[in-house]
Amino acid sequence: MSAEKRLQELGIDLGSVSAPVANYVNAVRTGNLLYLSGKGPRPGKDGKRPKGKVGREYTVEQAYEHARGVGLDLIAVMRAELGSLDRVKRIVKVLGMVNAVPEFEDPPKVINGCSDLFVEVFGERGRHARSAVGMGSLPMGIPVEIECIVEVE
Repeated sequence: MSAEKRLQELGIDLGSVSAPVANYVNAVRTGNLLYLSGKGPRPGKDGKRPKGKVGREYTVEQAYEHARGVGLDLIAVMRAELGSLDRVKRIVKVLGMVNAVPEFEDPPKVINGCSDLFVEVFGERGRHARSAVGMGSLPMGIPVEIECIVEVE
C-alpha cells in the first residue's frame, strides 16, 4: 500500500512542516533509522499554539485531536526528510507525552490520536511500539508532545 496514495484517499493535506522552536533539527537519520524530534500542536487559526492541561482545559477527546494533529506534523517531517512517504518501512517507536493534571490516568487514550493516524496512513507498517506518559508540564504549556523513530529505505 502506498502511503502517498492513502493520504490522497483520506483527503489529508499535511501542510508545511513546522520549524523547530530552538537550536535543533526536525529529524536525524542514521543508517536506516530516522529519529524525529518531539512536536507539539501547530498554532490554530488564531495563530496561537494550544496551551493547557488535559483534565482541566482539555478533554480526552480534544487532546486526542491535538495528538492527531501532531501526528500530521510528524508525517510532514517524514515526507520532507525522505521525499516520499513510500520510503517509510515501519514506524518503530512512538513516545507520547501528555501535559495533564496529576490525577489524569488516560495518556494512552490521548496518544491514540497519533497512533490511529499512523495506522490509517501506513497500514500495518504504522503499528509501533509506544510509550504514553503524563507530564507535569511541557514546553510553552502545550497539551501534547510526540516524537518517533522510523525505519526507512
